[in-house]
Amino acid sequence: MVFFTYDGVSMFFVLSGFLIGGILIKTLEKNKPTVKNLFNFWIRRWLRTAPNYYLVLFLLVLLIPFITQGVINNPLHKFEYVFLTQNWNKPHPAFFSEAWSLSVEEWFYLIIPITIFFLVGVIKSSVPKAIISTALVVMITCLIFRYIKFATLNIDSYEDWNLNLRKQVITRLDSNMFGMVGALVAFYYREAWKKYKDILFIAGISILIIHKLITSRVEFGLYNCVFSFSLVSLGVLLILPFLSEYKKGKGLFFKFFTFISIISYSLYLINLSMFYEFGINLLDNFSLTGKTLVFVRYTWYWIFSLSGSYILYKFYEKPMMELREKFR
Repeated sequence: MVFFTYDGVSMFFVLSGFLIGGILIKTLEKNKPTVKNLFNFWIRRWLRTAPNYYLVLFLLVLLIPFITQGVINNPLHKFEYVFLTQNWNKPHPAFFSEAWSLSVEEWFYLIIPITIFFLVGVIKSSVPKAIISTALVVMITCLIFRYIKFATLNIDSYEDWNLNLRKQVITRLDSNMFGMVGALVAFYYREAWKKYKDILFIAGISILIIHKLITSRVEFGLYNCVFSFSLVSLGVLLILPFLSEYKKGKGLFFKFFTFISIISYSLYLINLSMFYEFGINLLDNFSLTGKTLVFVRYTWYWIFSLSGSYILYKFYEKPMMELREKFR
């Protein structure tokens, strides 16, 4: 069963790059690469992500005395979380551990658009050339940083690999760029994107299987530490043409997944630190043992995670997103 499990966050990075790349391409094809349009892009993205993040961060800081794991020992961590620099080039602190991937996302939103706007607006590069050149630079740079860490650090355990390579901004920005390249192909070469989707899907699945075969035999060597992230991102990129054709569905199955997708960002922010580390620990006050404790914990976790995510989405996240319409 472990063989068929994949890093969902790595896949998400590619999907995010595909989405943001599509938005940037459409923006630059319809509008001039002005500072106003760049700020408009940033404002719309940050109204989507920042309000929820800072609200949950504030609540978690208030809950620190009640959380037994991941307590902030260094007060400066609080300010690092404000600017999302807590894992720029170092291991992510234990507190609010799931925020590592959001740091990667937010720095991607900041660095990549300004680079592409500069290349198109100042250097007068075409949009496709700007994206390709930016993608190549970021991919090569991340490979170099991962190799440097591999060569200088003693990475001999999953924890070392996870904290020093998987969960740092400078080692993971390239995953988003694979998705952005996909957005470029989907926009400018739409016919080829559709025509070869089956072949590309088979190639992508094959790459992901090869990756699993390699990682199951090799532990923390050069491949796992340096090249594995790129290969997984490439595999996910190649299956996008096939998967992008499935946009609608009917029945309870699709409704459930639509519901989960709607509340997914809120669920991502509160399911671990707030409801698992804090909420589950509240059950220690009750005299529960064995299978009863496991069942109650599991039920408690899903009920409060899903209901809490829906409440956060409906009464806070959604109203904040609606403010973006003022910046169209």
